Amino acid sequence: MKTITATELARNFRQYLDQVEYQGEELIVVRNRHQVAKIIPGPATMTALEALADLYRTLPEDAGRDWLQDSRVGGTADELRDPWGS
Repeated sequence: MKTITATELARNFRQYLDQVEYQGEELIVVRNRHQVAKIIPGPATMTALEALADLYRTLPEDAGRDWLQDSRVGGTADELRDPWGS
């Protein structure tokens, strides 16, 4: 964790934001020798593929096999259940 003055942050704002974003640096901002802010990295972003990459670990062993088989067989619109039907 790095401590910087508010003046130093104002003069080099982009540089410090880059450190927070790309290097995961946490900053403590001080003014008049008192801590006034803490800047921390935001949550990491993921693509849908990354988010679902380990989904298979949460499923039962046969779920993957059944899904693959079902996706290859396909279905028609007549076979689909109406989710709003009673």
